[in-house]
Amino acid sequence: MTQTQALPKTSTFDEFIAWLPENSSARYELHNGNVIEMSQPTGEHEEVKGFLARKVSVECDRLNLPYFIPNQAIVKPPEKESGYFPDVLLLNRPNLSNEKRWKKEATVSDGASIPLVIEVVSTNWRDDYHLKFADYEEMGIPEYWIAEDTALDGFPGLKQVSVDYAGLGGRDLIGNPKQPTFFVCELVDGEYVKNLFQGSNVIISPSFPNLNFTAQQVFDAAL
Repeated sequence: MTQTQALPKTSTFDEFIAWLPENSSARYELHNGNVIEMSQPTGEHEEVKGFLARKVSVECDRLNLPYFIPNQAIVKPPEKESGYFPDVLLLNRPNLSNEKRWKKEATVSDGASIPLVIEVVSTNWRDDYHLKFADYEEMGIPEYWIAEDTALDGFPGLKQVSVDYAGLGGRDLIGNPKQPTFFVCELVDGEYVKNLFQGSNVIISPSFPNLNFTAQQVFDAAL
């Protein structure tokens, strides 16, 4: 997602939920008490997101896993005044009975409820690589994908596996010159271990070892 501006107000999570507009074309997240307006995503962003959601959904169905991808659920890190709308959020249905905010607010805070979260990198890539990375790690979410494709650099709507399809991340993260990059962040002993995939590298997912697509196939979804 692309950050456009921080609204001139601070908010607790409860205040944010109460204020959150319904049926609005604008989208918002709460970052450490600050309400952030998110811009409308580009078509390229949605194509990458759709490709990844389809691949994950098909594999969950094949394995008969009790998982599903909600449309508008919120991830709230415990003890923080933050709330995120990931690009793709995979939920573990049996654990939702432990989520106090789920039924009324479609909000999850327990890492056991979230087998996988995916962000398609936007121009505010520091949120995906640092802020959300740290919060998802602390929550104990087992796997985080991030995608970024340099071919889409400059598009205003670009957005833990991490998909940096616009090459917007720092050179220390995706190389110099920047290249379309797909990260699979695996939680090991409470910390994420980043595995980087580019070009013809086949994506290796600890949670879904039989997935069969390359980093380039992810980026080509936006062509």
